[in-house]
Amino acid sequence: MPRAVCLVSGGLDSAVCLAMARREGYDCYALSFDYGQRHRIELEAARRVATHLGAAEHLVMPLSLRAFGGSALTADVAVPKSRTDDEMGIGIPITYVPARNTIFLSFAVAWAEVLAAEDIFIGVNSIDYSGYPDCRPEFIAAFEKMANLATKAGVEGLTTLRIRTPLIKKTKAEIVRLGNELCVDFSLTHSCYDPDAQGRACGQCDSCLLRRRGFEEARVPDPAIYQP
Repeated sequence: MPRAVCLVSGGLDSAVCLAMARREGYDCYALSFDYGQRHRIELEAARRVATHLGAAEHLVMPLSLRAFGGSALTADVAVPKSRTDDEMGIGIPITYVPARNTIFLSFAVAWAEVLAAEDIFIGVNSIDYSGYPDCRPEFIAAFEKMANLATKAGVEGLTTLRIRTPLIKKTKAEIVRLGNELCVDFSLTHSCYDPDAQGRACGQCDSCLLRRRGFEEARVPDPAIYQP
């Protein structure tokens, strides 16, 4: 079986992305990051998802982006709530973590080189993505080119790294339907940026709103537990 590194956050998109990689016949090595995020509970979800979908290994990399701050996810800044579609469609929200996907993909490239893996799967989405610049196709294409210039395997022609983004042009509803077809257990996933102490989703942050709408439009029950 060919090997692939799969970025797994514990969220809906990365779970479906991992399921797609498994369906394609890859031996998947799941990579998550403990980066000082306020919703650290997502790491428990990542472990559940990686186990459920049969990852060969699941590595959680400690990496403190809280030292930099600059985001509602890594600093004492309020997470925006109850934003309209128009509000979510304008500008880059404060939940954007500076250079997060650049950093995560760099670690994934390093592990892929060690594993002699040619494929890295990441569940970025350029439609329902809250305006994050590191979820765009232009970014992914540029990073893939850089990765093949920056690695021994790439320079020596041993492998050609591919950054796989199978969800990048899908709506959240389409992702939910696809995950349903792949028998992804959505109850294992966590999407909320601002859960309470019991791990219940707030239901009002951008991520919760996009998730809830996706399940509603897909006509699939959302098993997430929301705060009253």
